[in-house]
Amino acid sequence: MIGFIRGKLVSKKPPLLVLDVQGVGYEIEAPMTTFYNLPAMEETVHLHTHLVVREDAHILFGFSTEADRVMFRTLIKVNGVGPKLALTILSGQSADEFHRCIQDNDTAALIRLPGVGKKTAERLIIEMRDKLPAQDVGVSDKSNIEQGSGIARSNAKQEAISALCALGYKAQDASKMVQGIAQEDKSCEDIIRLALQGKAK
Repeated sequence: MIGFIRGKLVSKKPPLLVLDVQGVGYEIEAPMTTFYNLPAMEETVHLHTHLVVREDAHILFGFSTEADRVMFRTLIKVNGVGPKLALTILSGQSADEFHRCIQDNDTAALIRLPGVGKKTAERLIIEMRDKLPAQDVGVSDKSNIEQGSGIARSNAKQEAISALCALGYKAQDASKMVQGIAQEDKSCEDIIRLALQGKAK
């Protein structure tokens, strides 16, 4: 099992990023909560990781905090929740928001996430109520990712739409989500964050 990875950020197209680790490029899938904290290109990134082994692929998932990785590992143990849906849940809600949904039996908020229907939302609440990790695990662990600037902003809206589609939203819905967001000096990650916040309302 690969517990963590540290390398130079050479590509980021949500939900996929690539780290150069001593000349080897590692493709890593990550939730938007991780993308929001990524530094500028070519800077060093340290991620907590989880490796999923399938017959046709080995997929490495990366998280900026230990709390997100613990939540991911808890989610994929729920019947009917695979890694892709777990990534979508972590992208659409913070760990605190997800805790609140489970504790308050808020199926409505969970259903707003792509791929989460009523039955899945109810199953998440039932199965995770007693399995939720402590909320203080890895909180403020952002020291693992150095803050940076200078992110390329060309075509940010189109990249945001593509990323939302990769997270499970339909192209038409993704386009509507970003349509009213003013692009001025906003990165792709900023636009996705605002789109997801608007979807959660």
